[in-house]
Amino acid sequence: MIPVLVADDHGFIRAGVEAVLRGTPFQVVAATASGEETLAAVETHDPAIVLLDINMPGMNGVEALEALRARGDKRPVVLLTAEINDRQLLAVMRAGVDGIVSKDGAEDELVSVLEKVHTGQKAIAPMFLQRALDLSLSPQAGPLDRLNPRERKIARLVARGMRNRDIGQELNIGEGTVKVYLHAMYQKLGIENRTELALLAVSDPGE
Repeated sequence: MIPVLVADDHGFIRAGVEAVLRGTPFQVVAATASGEETLAAVETHDPAIVLLDINMPGMNGVEALEALRARGDKRPVVLLTAEINDRQLLAVMRAGVDGIVSKDGAEDELVSVLEKVHTGQKAIAPMFLQRALDLSLSPQAGPLDRLNPRERKIARLVARGMRNRDIGQELNIGEGTVKVYLHAMYQKLGIENRTELALLAVSDPGE
């Protein structure tokens, strides 16, 4: 059996995924309801594939994917989504998402998508690829435009002079998680420290 972790804050979606995978080579070995739970469960259960809902309370699927990649985790990640906005789409493409499945057609597509990503292929519909390409070719609105909303919030707090522990308390996440975010943000923005990040946050027209 090929172990799969399913992250979704709705129990009936998790149950639905398990039902779809029943009788296939894929088996749900863990189910989580937030990004934070997912990161911990990945270490505990070591699934071959991570299936992430894009919108969850706390750390969402986009942020969980970015956190996984920031710590060097290259295992296949498939996003399960009802809808995805432009910023989220660009963020997951840059983070190296392996597949995107619409919740509307999940029962028909899910197994084939998992089969593809398990063999090292990408399973992203042409409509998403074209949309991401169009977005990447459009001019950037500001220096923080590469960041997702949670990262932009962290950048603003850094610009206010807040330390990692204080930022973690403000956003209800651990100090270690803040460090993971900052590392990923430095890589995205091509910078080396929080001083440079603060300068970008201050100069960003969207803030």
